[in-house]
Amino acid sequence: MELEEHRHVPDTDRLSIVAAMVLLTYALIPFVKLPDTLFNFGIFGAIFSLKFNFSTLMSLAAALLAATGASWLLESHPHPQAGSMFNHWILPALTAWVIGVPLTSLEVGAQWWAVFTLGGVLFVLVLVAEYIVVDAADIRHGPAVMGLTAVSFALLLILMIAVKAAGIRLYLLLPAIVIPLGLVALRTLYLRLGGRWQPVWAIGIAVVVGQLALGLHYLPVQPVRFGLILLGAAYALTSLAGGLAEEQPRPTAWVEPVVMLGVIWLLAWLIAR
Repeated sequence: MELEEHRHVPDTDRLSIVAAMVLLTYALIPFVKLPDTLFNFGIFGAIFSLKFNFSTLMSLAAALLAATGASWLLESHPHPQAGSMFNHWILPALTAWVIGVPLTSLEVGAQWWAVFTLGGVLFVLVLVAEYIVVDAADIRHGPAVMGLTAVSFALLLILMIAVKAAGIRLYLLLPAIVIPLGLVALRTLYLRLGGRWQPVWAIGIAVVVGQLALGLHYLPVQPVRFGLILLGAAYALTSLAGGLAEEQPRPTAWVEPVVMLGVIWLLAWLIAR
């Protein structure tokens, strides 16, 4: 009986509605064509430009739908967490947003539908995992936490590669990387530490990796290498922060971050040769 009490699954009707709304948002993109809108503004004599198009608006709408949908889905959990459920909105919103990166750049065809389908499956899996980790006593809690952590950093990698490949200006590139990175670090540490918020660590990690991105932006670095270098630094710093917050012995706390940083940076060097 106790085992059954800790193997809850999300309400299939709510799960289906949330997934359908997000995917329907992206399904509209190939069939609606609107002109781009350009906003120019000046700060201290410098002129900045922001371009908005229908795809951008749909990506933002999908992220908002994912966040509100995740909140609605988790309301049906029999053992809800006390306080705000904000931390459970982060990854669904990021997943919905990143799904739009390839969908808005590919022509409609076999590849587009393959990405659409795989993105939908990934989004549903993220929602299910978020539902599971609400209850720390769920016997699937550990694997769900590991899965959410892996997906978080995989989405970050996709986002950083896409941002670099798009060739956007630095004033757009930095917030596009730093803000999601800070949220992922905050969420990852929250999961690892059993519900303890670490905003100072998250901000520090985002700032340090943002400084690295700033330096790499002016170097002839390929997008894949750019993404892997930043990913290695982000994961290593997050892992180190988690180890120190857990009060692990200093030598032990440094082992995983150093090893993973070396492995990911070695991969960055090999894959982009």
